[in-house]
Amino acid sequence: MNIITSLLSNLNYGTVFFLMLLESTVIPVPSELVVSPAAYHAAAGNLDIALVILFATLGADAGATINYLAGYYLGRPIIYRFANSKWGKMCLLNQQKVEKSEKYFYDHGMVATITGRLLPGIRHLISIPAGLARMKFWQFLLYTTIGAGVWNCILAALGWYLHSVVPEEQLNDKIMEYGEYIKYGIIGIVAVAALWFGAKWYLKRK
Repeated sequence: MNIITSLLSNLNYGTVFFLMLLESTVIPVPSELVVSPAAYHAAAGNLDIALVILFATLGADAGATINYLAGYYLGRPIIYRFANSKWGKMCLLNQQKVEKSEKYFYDHGMVATITGRLLPGIRHLISIPAGLARMKFWQFLLYTTIGAGVWNCILAALGWYLHSVVPEEQLNDKIMEYGEYIKYGIIGIVAVAALWFGAKWYLKRK
């Protein structure tokens, strides 16, 4: 964790990529404290905002691919065994969290790979059920890139905005405060969209 703390305090394109790779596996790295501070520094002219989003999304793709391959090749018993192990607990992981991501994936189909990237508690695990279901890799990568890209754009916009209103010593606290509002907003939007598509599908069947 000391290494992660050190990387978070020295953000550049390489550390943004690496930290977002970790965040998209099972390592507990908050993406809010990676992309938003990097965008904050971009607003100050130290980084390029487009490259921050690009490297964050590429890192998310790389980490998600690791989870996808684990699900694809290792299978459910080994994934569950790891989730219930002491290593899994160190990563704040357990079987219930994996099962929750599986349920979300199977309830919403392949589009869950996009929307799941926006939801807390599911975002970094949604790639595992995609692998377990042997979803086509090009579809998985496309949907993951869209979902991760949207999330990173939201976080980058937050960091860019905070540069004009918050001193750097208060940045992380404000990011987590605003991040809660963003999470609830996204959950609401996804819920409304799910209801709309569900109603549309039901009416079409009738």
